[in-house]
Amino acid sequence: MRQFQDRIRAEGRVLPGNIIKVDGFLNHRVDTALMRDMAKEFKSRFDLSGLTAVLTVEASGIALATICAEEFGVPMIFAKKAKSDNIEGGLYHSEIYSYTYKKKFTLILASQWLKAHDKVLIIDDFLANGEALRGLIEIVHEANADLIGIGVAIEKGFQPGGKNIREAGIHLESLAIIESADETGIRFREE
Repeated sequence: MRQFQDRIRAEGRVLPGNIIKVDGFLNHRVDTALMRDMAKEFKSRFDLSGLTAVLTVEASGIALATICAEEFGVPMIFAKKAKSDNIEGGLYHSEIYSYTYKKKFTLILASQWLKAHDKVLIIDDFLANGEALRGLIEIVHEANADLIGIGVAIEKGFQPGGKNIREAGIHLESLAIIESADETGIRFREE
């Protein structure tokens, strides 16, 4: 998605540790018009017939997942990184390691929101090592729901997450795949 890549080049920054900072339009301050275009692009890349939910993990993926869910006409569900007092009943859970926060989290989703008949599309803002997505995939499997695929805004192609997901036979669509990123700039994988 050329428009999105151009925005990353113009406004994105590379921080130490290969952190890609795009908080001016993707995951702190949100450009909703850009996200609507991203949702339309995802819609063109997946067969969404029978889709019942969009799933993501808190917090940065929520904005994109919500706009996608609205575009697709289905609810958005997000897994939490901690159990709060207002979550009742059965839970799905998966332990993940956060590359960004450098610590473990247990993803939690109330079982009432994801059922065996559901057809789910996972949407997230970033894919690096793939831990958050692995956790969401585990939750979808635990619920015996069907995973249609995974859409991510930015994939770090120099880290193993995307390769691992594709090798597992899961339909993965990334709107921008960064091949390398350093102080000299951000380079994208050719489409």
